[in-house]
Amino acid sequence: MTRRQSDFFEGGERLVYDDAVEITLQSLQAYGPAHDHWAIAWSGGKDSSATLTLIVHLIETGRLAPPKTLSVFYADTRQELPPLAIAAEGMIEGLRRRGNWITTEIVRAPLDKRFLVYILGRGVPPPNNNTLRWCTRQIKVDPMAAAIERRIAELEVPVGETVLMITGVRQGESAMRDRRIEMSCSKDGAECGQGWYQKELPNAKGMRGRIATLAPILHWRVCNVWDWLKLYAPLPEYGGWSTREIADAYGGDEAEEVNARTGCIGCPLASKDLALETIVATERWSYLAPLGKLKPIYRDLRKPENRLRKPGAELLKSGTTAKNPQRMGPITFAARLRALGQILAVQGEVNDAADGRGMPTLDLLNAEEEARIRELIAVGTWPDGWDGSEPTADVPLDRVFADGTVQPLLFGSEP
Repeated sequence: MTRRQSDFFEGGERLVYDDAVEITLQSLQAYGPAHDHWAIAWSGGKDSSATLTLIVHLIETGRLAPPKTLSVFYADTRQELPPLAIAAEGMIEGLRRRGNWITTEIVRAPLDKRFLVYILGRGVPPPNNNTLRWCTRQIKVDPMAAAIERRIAELEVPVGETVLMITGVRQGESAMRDRRIEMSCSKDGAECGQGWYQKELPNAKGMRGRIATLAPILHWRVCNVWDWLKLYAPLPEYGGWSTREIADAYGGDEAEEVNARTGCIGCPLASKDLALETIVATERWSYLAPLGKLKPIYRDLRKPENRLRKPGAELLKSGTTAKNPQRMGPITFAARLRALGQILAVQGEVNDAADGRGMPTLDLLNAEEEARIRELIAVGTWPDGWDGSEPTADVPLDRVFADGTVQPLLFGSEP
């Protein structure tokens, strides 16, 4: 443990948000000692980064008694905005320099379930907000739950004892009046999917009764977060964290005012890529502008001509019923290959510009992932329940209803 440092929470250096920090400290002091092992679910966004760096600082300065182990799990979706990915790399280096009292693990989805491999290799359409919102759970929540379950097994936590899972869930002022610890993606500039940690991890398969969850900055306002990340956390006496770059993903010097919601690059679920638009409006990150082409690519993949459709004829043979017997389904091989080429072209355009400026390059789709996509297409991979014999969704068909009845195609008569 490092020697006790001066702390801006003490003495004459009082901050406007000192009460918020004090409540955070009190919550950790109240619940932390009941658990020998702590874990932090860290997305790389502003709230979870503030939580992580503040806790480490409080421990290093002697304000907070350390647990026997502190495990940090970084959720690497492979779709992070470059400023966030770069800041996370620097923070991981900082954590590992602190010695073995902190264990840091980079958590990724298995290769076949990563965002672009799942879409282009298996043919599952990009997620949408209505009927197919699969991304948050698959590329963030499930891998995180699996990593935490492995860690609990490694620690040999006795049955009946729990690991304290610390999250960056934050509700700002509403936390004082709202008893529910829930978070929507658009709430006060929240990190995409952060509420899933709070609601889902305690009930994840294999971990029922094994973890307790604490959100120590639940009450923080967004100004508290930015004061810590931009002013204090980067200073050597507070940890020397690479957190200033996080602000670039949220609006730079105007991060608090812009209050952008961050998520995956070109997120298909967001109506507007405010974070990306904010980044590319700056001179430093303007070379990332080609990333604006990703959302149109994802929209194109959802079009009927690029997808298969269940004809519904099997219902007539089997006599069974289905809620949507002629539902649209997976993406055709031709559309997948076309989109793969387009995405690689976007990445190449960005990286050519990055090399010319001496800026960080983009790793949206690496060689391993590209090879796996091509392999899955080559062996004819379709999602479960589809075999590729189905017509494309733009082909006119007799209408089949859920009960199996058919409405034939109607053609206009000759005048």
